[in-house]
Amino acid sequence: MIRLNPTTTALVLIDLQNGVVGRPLAPRSGSDVVRAGGELAGRFRQAGALVVLVNVSWADDGRDALRQLVDKPRPVPPPGGFPEGWSDLVDGLARPGDLLVTKHQWGAFFGTALDLQLRRRGIKTIVLGGIATNMGVESTARQAWEHAYEVVVAEDATAGLSAEMHAFAIGTIFPMISRVTTTSNIELGND
Repeated sequence: MIRLNPTTTALVLIDLQNGVVGRPLAPRSGSDVVRAGGELAGRFRQAGALVVLVNVSWADDGRDALRQLVDKPRPVPPPGGFPEGWSDLVDGLARPGDLLVTKHQWGAFFGTALDLQLRRRGIKTIVLGGIATNMGVESTARQAWEHAYEVVVAEDATAGLSAEMHAFAIGTIFPMISRVTTTSNIELGND
């Protein structure tokens, strides 16, 4: 069991948005991640802890997207553009009082006010969940660790683009920069 102080802990859920949750994922579906993340968010709100919902979006013309030379480029926007509502958070996830952050790359810290907002609220620990384990969640975990936050990854509130990618992040990367647990092993309470 990992016991966390709700006054210094935030839940950060990555890319639980219409255009992401329906993709093929493993080892669980996007709807399973949304359900686990939503239940965890409810517990955080009830304890008075901060909930941060992060989505990814770009301008319609994609001019704010990264454009470095890479071996496997992904066009932003994709041919034909993004469908209407692609970057909207899934229905029913957000609640009044949640902090909403829009990022324009994998990680949630660079180019956003996330670090500023967490520090001003006295946050020292973040619990992470979302999609994809090996992209947005991993990038955010690495950035949080580099910003000296304690990081907890809720494994059952994440999914990757493949079972292998998910397993590598969970088993190899995250143990070096965080504590990995399940949503049921996260307890909020003042010591």
